Amino acid sequence: MNLSFALFVVVGFVAVVLLIEGLFVYWSDTKSPEVRRVSERLRAISAGGHTDASELKLLKQRMLSDSPTLQRLLLRVPRVQQVDRLMLQAGDSNTVSHLLSMCGIFGIAGLLVGLLQRWPWYSTLALALALGAVPMLWLIRRRNKRLQQIEVQLPDALGLISRALRAGHSFPSTLSMVGTEAPEPIAGEFRITSDEIGFGVSIDNALNNLATRVPSADMSYFAMAVIIQRETGGNLSELLSKLSELVRERFKLFAKVRVLAAEGKLSAYILTGLPFCVALAINILNPKYLAVLFTDPAGILVVYGALTMMVIGIFVMWRIIDIKV
Repeated sequence: MNLSFALFVVVGFVAVVLLIEGLFVYWSDTKSPEVRRVSERLRAISAGGHTDASELKLLKQRMLSDSPTLQRLLLRVPRVQQVDRLMLQAGDSNTVSHLLSMCGIFGIAGLLVGLLQRWPWYSTLALALALGAVPMLWLIRRRNKRLQQIEVQLPDALGLISRALRAGHSFPSTLSMVGTEAPEPIAGEFRITSDEIGFGVSIDNALNNLATRVPSADMSYFAMAVIIQRETGGNLSELLSKLSELVRERFKLFAKVRVLAAEGKLSAYILTGLPFCVALAINILNPKYLAVLFTDPAGILVVYGALTMMVIGIFVMWRIIDIKV
């Protein structure tokens, strides 16, 4: 009896140890920080879209959802890859399903607010659509801000590559140097490019992926310059040095143009907001004064005509101050 009990204790102890070990191995293989980091880098690598058939097997497909069922459903949605690329450009590590879930939650919140306040159906629908678009608009704002930071950091990165080439380093190693020594977010983009080359993607395709992830004219010039130089030959270090100087001079010219266009932008903001502010003030001081604009048919036509002319004026002023450099 004692021997049986001892064997039971030993077997139970071994079973518990093996169970704990199995759970730890499962966690370390699927949920550990290192696995998540590698998974995110592979997802970012596979989002560029420029890979040959022989290179495609080296890359992991960028997942749109953690659920296989949602993944299959999202792949049927038109232009869903563009939303995924937008998240990548914004530096968002979440999935498309997470973004769509947030949009749905905000939209449902708008519907609940409208129903609780007993608003008309069109007002409730407008509020739900407006709140549902908030996560997407916030993502677009983050994306634009991140791309602006990358454009500002690009001349220094090109200068670093040029100096490293003069010191005798190979071009792939210079990309890795930018990924480790340059500040974020440009370091992350060059790190992804270096990882792609390390996984077997050709340099041309890796640079095309970089230009796709960072839709900037300067980054496209960099990718095209390196690709053309690899085909025709020449001094790549001198080429990148001149390109870095060109990008810096372009930013200086853009800053001058922005200063000169600041007065036009301020005038556009004032002319756009002034009618609404005046109408609000008059409505507060004398509500009956503007009532005719919303009750009389002629007044409604005047309001529609004024809004149409304002939209045309805003578009014209926007085109005037939108100076390309």
